[in-house]
Amino acid sequence: MSTTDRQEVSGAERFLIGEAPYYRPVGDEVAVFEAAYRHRLPVMLKGPTGCGKTRFLEHMAWRLHRPLITVAAHEDMTAADLVGRFLLVPGATVWHDGPLTLAVRNGAICYIDEIVEARQDTTVVIHPLTDARRILPLEKNNELVVAHADFQLVISYNPGYQSAVKDLKESTRQRFIGIDFSYPEAAVEAEIVARESGVEPALAALLVEIGRRSRNLRGHGLEEGASTRMLIHAGRLALAGLDLPAAARAAMVLPLTDDAELREALSAAIAACLG
Repeated sequence: MSTTDRQEVSGAERFLIGEAPYYRPVGDEVAVFEAAYRHRLPVMLKGPTGCGKTRFLEHMAWRLHRPLITVAAHEDMTAADLVGRFLLVPGATVWHDGPLTLAVRNGAICYIDEIVEARQDTTVVIHPLTDARRILPLEKNNELVVAHADFQLVISYNPGYQSAVKDLKESTRQRFIGIDFSYPEAAVEAEIVARESGVEPALAALLVEIGRRSRNLRGHGLEEGASTRMLIHAGRLALAGLDLPAAARAAMVLPLTDDAELREALSAAIAACLG
């Protein structure tokens, strides 16, 4: 990054990613994101939990030499949590920028994770940033912030949890470029699990097979099968000395469900993989 670039992002320089995060491309997602960033188009990452959406964005922020400011959306998040608010300090009341405003001012990438968890009356504040205006009105501060030339907005959500209550409005959805994520094919997923957990390739392949069998139970009482993240956790437990059944139970079976029958079905799938 040039000296000029570093001066431009000085307000958000603590959000720069120093080392390259590992990410294994599985399609054209890198090229699509780079093309979107060249035109500062807002991007929507869609895919199941634990499939690599956040890691992908971390990799892209490092690749593009931009700060990355992440917001974890939740149902109690207000517009003030995003844009900022007045705070009391000794002898004065001062305005404090929220994460979105900080990104807008300083040319960072702002990532709102699981945006459908936020209230719809909160998410509408992003609309002026996703079209040709690229502005952020701060009504409480009586200010109109024009987005820095390098600012980009990215959101993510898990389509598997969509419902009439928790879904993106069409007026929001159609403002974004979409990149679809899913669990990669077995050989690629095993490569990722081996690289991230440190286990041998054969064990990584076995963990992937367990994960795939758990995913076959989706729609049969299980909302989600084991994610790639869970497989990596299981690998790390095994590397730490746990036997594989215990590692798989702790990393996959118990977090996935509290239902006794489903736990039994998952345990049976693991036992079948282990022979």
